[in-house]
Amino acid sequence: MPRVSALHIYPLKSGRRLSPATARVEPWGLAGDRRWMLVDAEGRFVSQRDLPRLALVRAEPLPGGLLPGGLLLDAPGAVPLRVEAPTAERGDPLADVHVWGTPLQAAEAAKEAHSWFTSLFGTDLRLVHLDDPRRRPTDPEYAPGETVSLADGYPLLLTSTASLADLNARIAADHPDDPQRGAALPMTRFRPNLVVEGGEPWAEDGWRRIQVGEVVFRVVKPCGRCVVTTTDQETATRGVEPLPALGRHRRFGKRLVFGQHLVPEHPDGDLVGTLRIGDPVTVLEQGPRPLPRG
Repeated sequence: MPRVSALHIYPLKSGRRLSPATARVEPWGLAGDRRWMLVDAEGRFVSQRDLPRLALVRAEPLPGGLLPGGLLLDAPGAVPLRVEAPTAERGDPLADVHVWGTPLQAAEAAKEAHSWFTSLFGTDLRLVHLDDPRRRPTDPEYAPGETVSLADGYPLLLTSTASLADLNARIAADHPDDPQRGAALPMTRFRPNLVVEGGEPWAEDGWRRIQVGEVVFRVVKPCGRCVVTTTDQETATRGVEPLPALGRHRRFGKRLVFGQHLVPEHPDGDLVGTLRIGDPVTVLEQGPRPLPRG
């Protein structure tokens, strides 16, 4: 039976991961996951696609829990900065921002945070906080009536160690004379929330509904991958793989696929449950894969 082998939370979208032993599940994602984000002067979200060095920015929750206590920001070459969590309820200003073209409002952090990031990256940036995740709906085609944090599209992303092992074997076979390019990639390249081990490679392609410990999830669609997967999450340097390998072995339409998006079932409102490393993963429903659009 597959089991949870790792849990990851990214307090700042595209920032460095935290890897707790347990994580509370909320309707819009893991508690504290991707509730903060950088935007440019036009309010467009900024990620590792634009700034690979975001991988090195550590956003550590201040004492009092993941929310609403704020963050301690740290990065190589910068002086750490404490940032309190702004909220509309407290009267902090709301900014008009957008993620993948979807408009929403998020609370602006203090000007000191904007200056910290602008100085770090040499471009005009603002830090915002999604104080109310109910403001952002998921794609109604795949998850009607649900909401999501500042993640790219859905509350959680699941990946499988068996599938990564298979992908790494294919990468090595594709480059028999180039050990560096054929080197195995770590799971951190794919920035999942939930990693499972055990079972067959790509078994998750057929999952439609699963139970992980005490929480039931719908598996709503595969995850199309981008240039972020080529970024070493420990050094922020860009490579080439895995996109060429995904293009050869995991192309569906125009999408290069690795991992599955999850939406938690929450019949009791905002009360969902807790995930723990070691939790068993039970497949409740299987079915054909919904192909990504495009």
